Amino acid sequence: MKKNRHHVFRNTLITFILFIIGGSSVYGMTRYNGVKKAIDSSYHESGLKKQRNVGNQLQNKRPISILLMGTDTGALGRDYKGRTDSMMVITLNPTAQKTTITSIPRDTAVNIPEYGLAKINAAYANGQIKTAIVTVQKLLNVPIDFYALINMGGMEKVIDQAGGVEVTPTLSFDYEDYHFQKGQKTLMNGTKALAYSRMRYDDPQGDYGRQTRQRAVLTALFQKSSSISTLLNQNFIDSLSGQTQTDLTFSDLKELAQDYRSARNETDQTHLQGHGESIDDQSMEVVDKAELQRVTDFIRGNLDLDKAPTGNIEYR
Repeated sequence: MKKNRHHVFRNTLITFILFIIGGSSVYGMTRYNGVKKAIDSSYHESGLKKQRNVGNQLQNKRPISILLMGTDTGALGRDYKGRTDSMMVITLNPTAQKTTITSIPRDTAVNIPEYGLAKINAAYANGQIKTAIVTVQKLLNVPIDFYALINMGGMEKVIDQAGGVEVTPTLSFDYEDYHFQKGQKTLMNGTKALAYSRMRYDDPQGDYGRQTRQRAVLTALFQKSSSISTLLNQNFIDSLSGQTQTDLTFSDLKELAQDYRSARNETDQTHLQGHGESIDDQSMEVVDKAELQRVTDFIRGNLDLDKAPTGNIEYR
């Protein structure tokens, strides 16, 4: 587990929310309407009944959870459902003034409800948002209040509209005709940024390392999103909304922006740690019960929920 008060993914979701709402309050009704229209176009219900009254959670400034997923296929699965290359459970607790971020490796072995044994990244491909949420809830025994889906493939255009992003590589490597130098801050266009975030097999940390680089690219983009020039760029706003899908309404996002800013004060990060096994001729990450319980406690703790046994759909 990492505690990072000033580290690279510290304010990813909060920054995104403040970007969406912040521009509207600064640049008048025209900008407000443009941002609202963009958010409205990204809204998509999960098709799943919520485990708790999320409206009351927001109204009373109680902790909430968001399942953040990244796909790498056509526009958010509208032509093909694809798989989720990254899954993160984010909790926001304004009273404790803390955010938690939990990464779930894409190769984690689970018994997907109604589908059977598979890697967890197949949950979205099999049953889209509804199945992805149910799988995470049953794996960790935590409520998922909202979701946000980002099409990583389409982020190339978004990054270009923002004028590129600055990222400092955590290791040196060559990938897709690009060279990345460890420790050297680099301005990357969309194509280069996606190449940086996609490399997997030359990273000594494997998929865990790729998740770290994906988070770094998203964080750099969201940091760039808070600049005045980017906020004034309607093409950027339209591009971003075209590559995101969420069941957070415009009203929900306004409440988060207004009432959950204190959650930025501290961020704890962790990931579900497994070990590699070959199952049915597939390389999967198997997570033991003790590790699942640790992560369940970590998430439920920031949601101010009582301790409870972890889920029961892991591979055994």
